[in-house]
Amino acid sequence: MSAATKDINVARAVASRRANTYLRLVSTLAISVILHVFIGMRWVWVWAALYTVIQLFETWLAIRIFERAASSGAVWRRVATTVPPFLNSAVFGFLAIPLFASEARFAPTLGGMLLAGALMNVVVVNGSLRSATIAAATPHILYLLIIPIVARQANPDAPLANALWFGALLLIAAVAVASRTLSAALKAEADAKTEAERRRHEAEEAVAAKSAFVAMISHELRTPISAILAGAARLHSEVPEASSKVHAQLIADAGGLMRTLLNDLLDFSRLEAGRMSVERAPFNLRQSLSDTLRLWRPELAREGLKLRVTGASTIPQWVIGDAMRLKQVLNNLLSNAAKFTSHGGVSVALAAETLDDQISLRIEVADTGPGIPEAALPRLFTPFDQLNASVVRQHGGSGLGLAISRELARLMGGDLVAVSVQGQGACFRLSVLLEAAEAPQVPAHGPSISGLRVLVVDDHVVNRRAVELILQPFGVEATLAESGEEALELLRSEVFDAVLMDVYMPGMDGREATRVLRAAQGPNRDAPVIAVTASATVKDWEACAAAGMNAHVAKPIDPAELFSALAQVMAARDTDGLVGPDVASSSA
Repeated sequence: MSAATKDINVARAVASRRANTYLRLVSTLAISVILHVFIGMRWVWVWAALYTVIQLFETWLAIRIFERAASSGAVWRRVATTVPPFLNSAVFGFLAIPLFASEARFAPTLGGMLLAGALMNVVVVNGSLRSATIAAATPHILYLLIIPIVARQANPDAPLANALWFGALLLIAAVAVASRTLSAALKAEADAKTEAERRRHEAEEAVAAKSAFVAMISHELRTPISAILAGAARLHSEVPEASSKVHAQLIADAGGLMRTLLNDLLDFSRLEAGRMSVERAPFNLRQSLSDTLRLWRPELAREGLKLRVTGASTIPQWVIGDAMRLKQVLNNLLSNAAKFTSHGGVSVALAAETLDDQISLRIEVADTGPGIPEAALPRLFTPFDQLNASVVRQHGGSGLGLAISRELARLMGGDLVAVSVQGQGACFRLSVLLEAAEAPQVPAHGPSISGLRVLVVDDHVVNRRAVELILQPFGVEATLAESGEEALELLRSEVFDAVLMDVYMPGMDGREATRVLRAAQGPNRDAPVIAVTASATVKDWEACAAAGMNAHVAKPIDPAELFSALAQVMAARDTDGLVGPDVASSSA
């Protein structure tokens, strides 16, 4: 047995004995009252006082030794777990001797019951530590061996006096077996806990490794996806032929689908690892919901479906919450409804209720599709699970959308539930908790980014070219750098309006390059730096802000989000003269 295990067993035995102190004192008082009243043993109060003093001494010694473990040696700890239990048992069990010698009727029976109960208590209380069990049981065993002699002297003519030897030995054997069984059970329990802890640690390591793998794959896949989306958008805007535009749109749709699947996998990985969080920022709730629903109207119309919205006027305008995650869940629900509805339409019912200082937002998305079989409802939110194989063949998908949506709803203080009657459509009920917010001051004219000179820093040529393609239609001049070192050289010699800095690069990464830029003297010391990262979590953004970055966008880069981030940091620079590290954020 290791030293750590011994220390654990010692601490457990001491804690068990201390917890049993009150029971021993109450039992002592009850025994003293009974013997005094019914047998007339007045001296029993001396016995009770002595036993109480030993209890107090044991408690004091345990506190002194085990609560000052750093200054207490192993010898003293062994003394504390053997001497007090021995003294306790010696004093308590002594009471059985005069009971067996008493002429009072049933007094010997009471003495036998006292010793038997005391022995069982010793086994239960000290079972985790063998030395304490032996020390506490030894006096009782000696008393059991003495009792037949006392009984023979008190009753010389009783034929059953010699049979007490057999009863005493039988009781000792039973207690020994019970002690051994309890010790084995405690050891099995300890082994089970150790094994469970080992498996939990292995599971946590496996989840961490899987999350790291998914994050790495996500980072690597976002590079070609960014290029596909940027190239398709540029091709669609430049080619005059209708057939070429159709092909460009096909590429864009395929790239968008890849981005959606990638985001689902990354979100699920974060949720599984407990690393997903929601932001708390003011946003226009009506505008966010309106924008999402407006995007789905033409999509549903192409499928011959109608979109009906009710209750829009009842919801507040400005709230505090996570607009991006709320729109993500609503998009998932609308996509799911459109996917399984062939005729009729989709209805969205909005409602809000004020609860103290919070706003309970409820959104119901109902469709006129075939509905969900009752047997399938329990596994509707199971990751990677589809209703049946035909759903996968006909509609595709990863089976993660609803699972992610429910977890996001719960992170936002609400929930997502589904009700359905087969043949009558399905209804998903989303609830989230928000806070009321005041409308922010909005400038009369929106900022312009046309004519800006921006340094694009990324170690991958495809990413640099993709960002350049996104910036060109906005009238932004892009200068490209492939490393943090090259970026710092350019920043020392040329003036830029802003910097798009990739966070993870070999050698000097984006955060370190930003710290060097902020610490050095130069024409771009106060230039806005926008972090470009595939890992757009709150923790990552806090690290970027601490390094001196002013905003962030997530890969694959969305043109609207990039425009918004540039516009906000430039507006802040124009207003304040320089940009602080908490100006803007944008994530996909």
